[in-house]
Amino acid sequence: MTAGLLFTAVCCAAPVAGAISAFVALQTGIETEGGIAEGGTAADIPPRMLTAYKGAVQHVGRHVPKCQGMRWPVLAGIAKVESNHAIGRSAADNGDIRPKIYGVLLNGSGAGGNTTVFPDTDGGKWDGTANGERAVGPFQFLPSTWEGVGKDANSDKTADPHNADDAALGAAVYLCGDGRDLAKRAQLKAAILQYNHSNEYVANVLGWIDQYTAAAKDPGLKNVSGELRAVIEAALSQRGVPYSWGGGSAGGKSYGICCSPSGKSGTSIKGFDCSGLTLYAYAKAGIRLPRTAAAQAGVGQRIPARLGQSALKPGDLVFYAYAPGRDSTIYHVGIYVGGGQMVNAARPGTVVRLDAVDAMSGYAGGARLL
Repeated sequence: MTAGLLFTAVCCAAPVAGAISAFVALQTGIETEGGIAEGGTAADIPPRMLTAYKGAVQHVGRHVPKCQGMRWPVLAGIAKVESNHAIGRSAADNGDIRPKIYGVLLNGSGAGGNTTVFPDTDGGKWDGTANGERAVGPFQFLPSTWEGVGKDANSDKTADPHNADDAALGAAVYLCGDGRDLAKRAQLKAAILQYNHSNEYVANVLGWIDQYTAAAKDPGLKNVSGELRAVIEAALSQRGVPYSWGGGSAGGKSYGICCSPSGKSGTSIKGFDCSGLTLYAYAKAGIRLPRTAAAQAGVGQRIPARLGQSALKPGDLVFYAYAPGRDSTIYHVGIYVGGGQMVNAARPGTVVRLDAVDAMSGYAGGARLL
């Protein structure tokens, strides 16, 4: 018996392993143990950082009025490559990131790939050393570059590259230049190349931008109406709400309980776990669901896993189990929205978002309630 089967099916009672990219999972067959392969969805972006990226998009027009096509996935692609979204650091409510993020000293030593000497320009104000330059913050600005593009996004009267909001807005300003149209691929490539003059770097960032863009798209609901549409729109409206172990009710998001198998408590987080989200969404159609994922599998018309994902229709519940075929081992549930996507509250540390149905392990079919 695997360790996973020892856990009860309180959503989402899955042992949480370290995140790996969806691309790596697809190439190697590796999966997180009962968890989401994070890849290019917003799953791997800490909520506070995602807030900074979205805020920068809203405000960049004040500084570069002619800029077009700036989207949060563009900033997320840069930050993913530069600092992995500052994961491992803490981001305060005001956006300050601690410990601060410093790159290698650019002294031409060859360490970290640097071969050019960059003399000190800030006296160590931002990079902590007067012996030369090093890149700083989640977007890895050189102090000399920050001097030209740094902006105060959080209204504390300081443009700080170690602040998530300031750094994201500075990056947006820098990428926009004098007024690029970043919706045009050639101009987007030029902006990224300006950020780092490397074709390999550009390809890497573009790959992440494309993945984040796909994750951010709204599903088409043209042929969905009535109670079914109300359910899906209710679930989609909660995107960005934090995951909270045990959180969520028919009335909406709520504080959760302690503790997940990985030791994560939801007691201080107001949000949803997977079955809390489905419970809330279906309450909009007057359907009262049981609280756990495994129990929800017993409601409505069961759609066997053997029929494949093509049997799913928008609004269906989608289940995942440690041992597909044994509903008692179901550990997770989402709401199918079509196009191979589901609304998902994946696990502690993430937010409600759209994910591919096959992004999680142990597909166990679905259930049709309407």
